[in-house]
Amino acid sequence: MSRFARNPIAIAFAAILALILVGMTFAIVPETQQALIVRFGEPQRIINRYQANETFGDTGAGLAARIPFVEQIVWIDKRIQSIEMENQQVLSTDQLRLQVDAFARYRIVDPLQMYRAARTEENLSAQLRPILGSALRNELGRRPFAALLSPERGQMMDNIQNALNRVARQYGALVVDVRIKRADLPDGTPLDSAYQRMRTAREQEARSIQAQGLKQAQIVRAEADAEATATYARAFNQDPDFYDFYRAMQSYEASFVSAGTAENPRGRTNIILSPENDYLRQFRGRARAGQ
Repeated sequence: MSRFARNPIAIAFAAILALILVGMTFAIVPETQQALIVRFGEPQRIINRYQANETFGDTGAGLAARIPFVEQIVWIDKRIQSIEMENQQVLSTDQLRLQVDAFARYRIVDPLQMYRAARTEENLSAQLRPILGSALRNELGRRPFAALLSPERGQMMDNIQNALNRVARQYGALVVDVRIKRADLPDGTPLDSAYQRMRTAREQEARSIQAQGLKQAQIVRAEADAEATATYARAFNQDPDFYDFYRAMQSYEASFVSAGTAENPRGRTNIILSPENDYLRQFRGRARAGQ
């Protein structure tokens, strides 16, 4: 033992072996990672497993031990991750080819299932990406282009998320959100044709609204005319002389007063009639008008 203590190389070698042994035995599991302990390729236990509604700092994170050289740690992210879908062409029900970009966010909630089904997180993302594209094409293929610009878009996103979730559960993942970043028509003739169809539809809608307005105006005018006629009739029955005088004044106004023009700026009208003409009876006074 004294000879070993006097040999610095041996001491250094022993210290290195001890450090390697400690490093292979103990590991620090962070809050953001799940540690899957694997022995000869077979999963044994999970440290700091994801739990819904767990409190940060009150999980299984911290110092973990394993059998050195026998057990290995597979690190699995505990946070929400993203998968991006490459730009794809989707045909809508109104035969429009859309350029669509989308993404999904997911979390690994069952590390054991994920390890058995996909082994690594990269393989999981590679498996979910084409499924996202397929679910997106199936959903948009049943909708017109206008649905993307309406409140119906939210229901579409929920349907795509549910379809993707059915497959993600097989890999121990949970899809928490799906979003369409961009859904546009290709530049050129398809885009111009879509704009023209939208413009034509809005013009037809405007004409329909205008026709309904004219119809309502005619109904209101007819009801007002009927009410006026009834009022005139009641007035005539109560005082026929006054009613005759009132109607004569309206006729005089329509006949003798006209809108001004360049030649006749004051709007006067010249009419030549005999003083005895019955049309002018209101100007002769009540006594003579009754003759």
